[in-house]
Amino acid sequence: MQISGSIVLYQNNEELLKKAVYSFLNTSMDVKLYLIDNSPTDNLRYLSNIDERVEYIYNNANLGFGKAHNIAINKSITDGTSYHLVLNPDAYFEQGVMEELHEYMQANQDVANIIPKTFYPNGKLQYLCNLLPTPIELIARRFIPLDKMVQKINHKYELHDFDYDKILNVPFLNGCFMFLRVEHLKNIGLFDENIFMYMEDTDLNRRLHAKYKTIFYPKVSITHVHERGSHKNKSLLIAHIKSTIYYFNKYGWFFDSFRREKNREVQEIIKKYKI
Repeated sequence: MQISGSIVLYQNNEELLKKAVYSFLNTSMDVKLYLIDNSPTDNLRYLSNIDERVEYIYNNANLGFGKAHNIAINKSITDGTSYHLVLNPDAYFEQGVMEELHEYMQANQDVANIIPKTFYPNGKLQYLCNLLPTPIELIARRFIPLDKMVQKINHKYELHDFDYDKILNVPFLNGCFMFLRVEHLKNIGLFDENIFMYMEDTDLNRRLHAKYKTIFYPKVSITHVHERGSHKNKSLLIAHIKSTIYYFNKYGWFFDSFRREKNREVQEIIKKYKI
């Protein structure tokens, strides 16, 4: 199998979810899609009837984002699959996107993760190339109303000085679309299952970036609705806070030499692009 994929479900908007599913299946490549359902009921089981390349797995419990995706990734490892796409249920794309990413990965064996240029449904660019976060950045971005100080933090953290039209090796790529090389995942490990939800993409991309390239690739694009659940739901906010505390306990709150080094490297590359 060339590419497997997984979408973690939890009482989703079904029409939007179907767009994600059909996006993945709209290819002549050898693919398989795992729908990993964390919902309290298996009402979404019918989606397995869409196509024989879809496998539905009902957990009968909310295992969290990373742990649920790991179920599918482990199946991909067992099957000897070359690439695995972690796809959000609110992201979709046109035919040809996976084909071009697959071609790029085949030609660049040192790349472990790749994400295309990403837009909101209204066509506005999403700034998903990020620095590895500091506690101050995350607290300000989440809890302080958008003012000039937060805008300045966002400008730096989301690499707004980068024109998003060039290929870039980035220490943190948003997890809404992670096209992953399975062999490199086997070497560094899968999602950290101690993280229930949020920060698991930061953690995984950081570990991949330490040994391989993690690439922003702007020659193809996807659409991502980006629902920002923790801004609307108290329980998701609590999960976000817990995962943030765990992440900084793991890597360091204020003294993190890897973060400082990798953030400096990408900022220097961006400066060279501007010259």
